[in-house]
Amino acid sequence: MKVIEVNNLTKKFGSFTAVDHISFSVSDGEIFGFLGANGAGKTTAMRMLCGLLRPTSGNSKIAGYNIYNQSNMIKKNIGYMSQKFSLYNDLTIKENINLFGGIYEMNARDIKEKSIQLIDKLNLNKEQNQLVGSLPLGIKQKLAFAVSTFHNPKIIFLDEPTGGVDPIARRVFWDMIHEQVRNGMTAFVTTHYMDEAEYCDRISMMVDGQIVALDTPSNLKKSYETDNLDDVFFALARKATRGDD
Repeated sequence: MKVIEVNNLTKKFGSFTAVDHISFSVSDGEIFGFLGANGAGKTTAMRMLCGLLRPTSGNSKIAGYNIYNQSNMIKKNIGYMSQKFSLYNDLTIKENINLFGGIYEMNARDIKEKSIQLIDKLNLNKEQNQLVGSLPLGIKQKLAFAVSTFHNPKIIFLDEPTGGVDPIARRVFWDMIHEQVRNGMTAFVTTHYMDEAEYCDRISMMVDGQIVALDTPSNLKKSYETDNLDDVFFALARKATRGDD
């Protein structure tokens, strides 16, 4: 079953085309890597898929809901995590969990029960009343991921979630992603780390607002006659003619 269906999705800002008629689909339970250099248009595309930005043209369905007139239903069925903002630093761990549980429209009983389970699972019982801003980055990112999946969404959108995190913490983070996928979730991930792209079932590569390659990591490496995705990424990124967003 396709949980993400994108058809000729386009976003223009005046005369500038940020996303240029992209089409692809993502299957239920898939880890889909959405890659591209800075300025490629991937963040703009992700914002449209999350119902945060209205397209100029084209269409998409997320978890069966149309991005034009069912954005509220989309937001209820997805989770979102970014590198820059996912938690409130001036709130405690427990307060963040309760806040997002309310945002996701969970009932008070479920929030209370699941927050206890989550804090215990992350071994944060002693730190639950500690301000999030004081936590090490690796722990903060694991907590942010756990909070973004707190309401058990069908799809989790991850926008460069491991930026600045050390390799060991990144590996633990990806173990968490795989656990959620085994439990039935679909992951849509952007990353600049090509070793992380290897964990994806399929990856797309965007250049200047267009998807120029889409396949499994192994097939892309075969196509470019290389044994690593860095070579594929740089070969495609060199074709870009525009700078950062």
